[in-house]
Amino acid sequence: MSAQPTAAAVSAAPAAAAGSADCSADPSCEPLPVLGRDVTVPLVTGGEVTYAALDYGASAPALQRVWDDVAAYAPYYGSVHRGAGYLSQLSTDLFENSREVVADFLGCRPGDQVVFTRSTTDSLNLLAQVLPADCQVFVFETEHHASLLPWRDARVTYLNAPRTPQQAVETLERALADRDPHGPALVCVTGASNVTGELWPVRELAAAAHAHGARIVLDAAQLAPHHPVDIAELDVDWVAFSGHKLYAPFGSGVLAGRADWLQEAEPYLAGGGASRKVARRTDGGVDVEWHTTAARHEAGSPNVIGVYSIASACKALTEAGFDALVEREQRLVRRVLDGLAEVEQVKVLSLFGEDAARVSVISFVVEGWNSSHFAAALSAEYGIGVRDGLFCAHPLVRTLLGSSPQDPGECGAPEGDPGERSLNAIRVSFGAGTPDEHLERFLRAVKELVTDGARWNYRTEEGRCVPDTSAAGTAGAAA
Repeated sequence: MSAQPTAAAVSAAPAAAAGSADCSADPSCEPLPVLGRDVTVPLVTGGEVTYAALDYGASAPALQRVWDDVAAYAPYYGSVHRGAGYLSQLSTDLFENSREVVADFLGCRPGDQVVFTRSTTDSLNLLAQVLPADCQVFVFETEHHASLLPWRDARVTYLNAPRTPQQAVETLERALADRDPHGPALVCVTGASNVTGELWPVRELAAAAHAHGARIVLDAAQLAPHHPVDIAELDVDWVAFSGHKLYAPFGSGVLAGRADWLQEAEPYLAGGGASRKVARRTDGGVDVEWHTTAARHEAGSPNVIGVYSIASACKALTEAGFDALVEREQRLVRRVLDGLAEVEQVKVLSLFGEDAARVSVISFVVEGWNSSHFAAALSAEYGIGVRDGLFCAHPLVRTLLGSSPQDPGECGAPEGDPGERSLNAIRVSFGAGTPDEHLERFLRAVKELVTDGARWNYRTEEGRCVPDTSAAGTAGAAA
């Protein structure tokens, strides 16, 4: 970076080109460099191993390119929309240029707004707060809680889990046909399941919604990091996603799409930045004129670092060749599914069947194993980080496991013997930064644990299954 960069130079040509990789010509190319790729972790059985981060579905490691871009900007950090000084003006331009980068990444239409939030959850809660009066919301029970729960002030119709993409469209069409056609309506749907990774028929669902006078918001938290998302092509009204799943650091998100409901509603947060003019009235009160731009819902000092990191990640994925990244990822998905299929005790969870298109998010259970116990052994004995639980999608996991809503279950290990069956599952998720070796180690570990069992004793501690490091636990493992 030069001593006095322009905002356009910072946004358009960050000093991190060495941290990126071009996959546009070769789908089998090396994974994109990410933070933590060389981190080693201790094994309970002794020694250390390079950590295999296979929990991208919760938070993907930041791209090295993104981290380097942020580090290059950091010395020029200044207030946003607040100052007349050079650094403030540069930071403001960087912030607004990032909005344009994200709009291009999402294929936004003329008139669409890009609002920066804290996360997908925050984005959908923002949208829930700007719904017109008496709006009816339609949401499948298969959604992540971020999509399932924000609609507390609306009339909500929860739709049963479909078993095929076509059934999803038909279920929505029937529900919309029965609604009051004169009131506003919104459909909320995921692009890719955070439990099964399966792709949903977004374009067809959008067409059904619009045919019945409803609008649709796409939860792209799991889709955007793994597959191009184009608002205009999909014909959705809004898209929401999180930076921390798109290879950027925590604390930033996006809600992008139609501006009218956003402009007509009271600000999500009231405060500086959202207000255009504030004046005292003669009666002692206050009159407020709110912005009609995205600033209306971005009150307070914005997270310029988080916003810039999202823009950097969008550019990094585009420049690396997103289509080729998808092709490489699909090869890895096929490898993992084939490897798990070789272990008869493993059951991969699916709504749409084994041939369903999916991103690199795969959940499964292992016969004879408590899922938390299995995940703990993968971590402690193999240095592999996966996720276990209900994945903030409790109704969906219960459906996939064939349990009733009254069955006990929680997101961690149950109290008692860690070998007991529990109402949870194991999720392995990966992406553009995952080396092939990490997935081969994962498949080898699954086979060894199923065949030979864990090499260590485990116990439940504060709701989590952990290695027993007491003398009795160590001695038992050695025996």
